[in-house]
Amino acid sequence: MPLAPVGEELSPSERTRFARHVILPGIGDSGQRRLRAARVLVVGAGGLGSPILLYLAAAGVGHLTVVDDDTVDSTNLQRQVVHGVADVGRPKVESAVAALAGLAPDATVVPVAERLTADNILDLVADHDVVVDGADNFPTRYLVGDACSRLGVPHVWGSVFQHDAQVSVWWAGEGPCYRCVFPNPPPPGAVPSCSTGGVLGASVGAVGSVMAEEVVKLLVGAGEPLVGRLLLHDAWRQQWSTIAVAADPDCPVCGDTADPRRPLGIEDEAVSTAESGSAAGDPALPSITATALASRLLEREAGRDDFVLVDVREPGEREVVTIPGALPIPLALLRSGERDVLADSADGIPVLVHCKSGARSAEAVRLLRERGLDAVDVTGGVLAWVQDVDPSLPTY
Repeated sequence: MPLAPVGEELSPSERTRFARHVILPGIGDSGQRRLRAARVLVVGAGGLGSPILLYLAAAGVGHLTVVDDDTVDSTNLQRQVVHGVADVGRPKVESAVAALAGLAPDATVVPVAERLTADNILDLVADHDVVVDGADNFPTRYLVGDACSRLGVPHVWGSVFQHDAQVSVWWAGEGPCYRCVFPNPPPPGAVPSCSTGGVLGASVGAVGSVMAEEVVKLLVGAGEPLVGRLLLHDAWRQQWSTIAVAADPDCPVCGDTADPRRPLGIEDEAVSTAESGSAAGDPALPSITATALASRLLEREAGRDDFVLVDVREPGEREVVTIPGALPIPLALLRSGERDVLADSADGIPVLVHCKSGARSAEAVRLLRERGLDAVDVTGGVLAWVQDVDPSLPTY
């Protein structure tokens, strides 16, 4: 059943522009008019949001709302193709609106440069036919999933990590919702973000294009949407596969006994912090700033101080930038109880720990202190080192 109404007749210029759709079985004239009358909410103007927005605008979707509170960073350009070099520092929604204006000037593109919250999500979702979720963090994913489930709005979802991806259409009442299949977020730090684990740029293009296909099918009522199926993609082996997923009758959001007053989303900020790799630091832990670390490194070089500096990031991150003299011990090794190297080098002296920006180093410090070591957190991590000590170094 098509989700968008049939709009007004196509003009001659529209019939020419969208001729390849008009002659396509399953879309045709009425389908193209539905696309023009459709209202689609796109969450995120990043890696997935870029191809989603570009292909939906090119397809003739008449109204697009794009939500993102971030700005364009140079590290985004490797995969977020809706933005260009000149857009660095610009709000992503503004950059996206400008790009789409050049591609589809007749489309209405509404930018929302704010973070989605329980206070604004329901109004936004209710005003659209389909929601496309290209978010890069678990709190937003669960918030969008819960809101779509509560309102019965189809939720096209995708996720990419490194070169592996997943896509599905969550639709309470027609199939499972997001929380039916993923009832709880992973533990903090269990899933690295793109900024710490990396991502193949072309993979988000491939997956975002699939998500755009799902939106078009839903709007015009064609094909078989991924309702009740989870599409898996491994770009390294170039394999696509699907597995069946089912609604959970006990789902707290869409199940038989779901409470409509239940708070939306998840409330554990640690999940968001751990996934993004950012943290303000734990005031309960002993800590040192990047500039103080620089001074201590000079003192150690002169023989007036003694400590071990440990880098708990992954090897790939160290390929981008390092703090001189840091001993590489990934956090996973510390979690597993690996401390042989520290047993010798940190005997009786402090262990200063850093990561990218603070979340993983704080966890490492807690682990090491539980094991009897004098561990200290380098707040702000290597990003603070670049900002406050050596701005000539690259960041990521």
